[in-house]
Amino acid sequence: MNRSRLQNWMFSGSLLAAFLLQLMPLPPGAEPFKPYWLGLVVLYWAIEAPERMGLGLAFALGLVGDLLVGELLGEQAMRLVVLAFIVLRFRSRLRFFPLGQQTLAVLALLLNDRVVTLMIRGFSGEAMPPATFWIAPLTGTLAWPMLYVLLDNLRLRQRGAD
Repeated sequence: MNRSRLQNWMFSGSLLAAFLLQLMPLPPGAEPFKPYWLGLVVLYWAIEAPERMGLGLAFALGLVGDLLVGELLGEQAMRLVVLAFIVLRFRSRLRFFPLGQQTLAVLALLLNDRVVTLMIRGFSGEAMPPATFWIAPLTGTLAWPMLYVLLDNLRLRQRGAD
């Protein structure tokens, strides 16, 4: 298999895995701890391969996510576009941060995502979410180093196979 096909498979596979993890049911008590997997994968690809992850693709992925999860149509789309825009804007800095510093930047991005979510839900007339709403960015931050290393190792292996 040639290099571009492997890259396409890895890119598509990581997005599919993110959708599946997002759909994975958890017990009601553990639901607030579920990271925003699609956002984390979009973050990774926007940092490492901006030619693959543009704003249009982030919007389309968000619409698919909205349809799969059953949220307000356009909510995840708007969240992912804002997330991708910030990452693409500051990519040159984020890419060369050490992993610890990058993880703190991801925490700030995930907290910003929660603020965007609050704004969207506020405009749609939904009630304020409970305090557990703010736990997911913390678990996403804890998951980021593992996700980053996993996807980076897969990309390096794929390059070595050529």
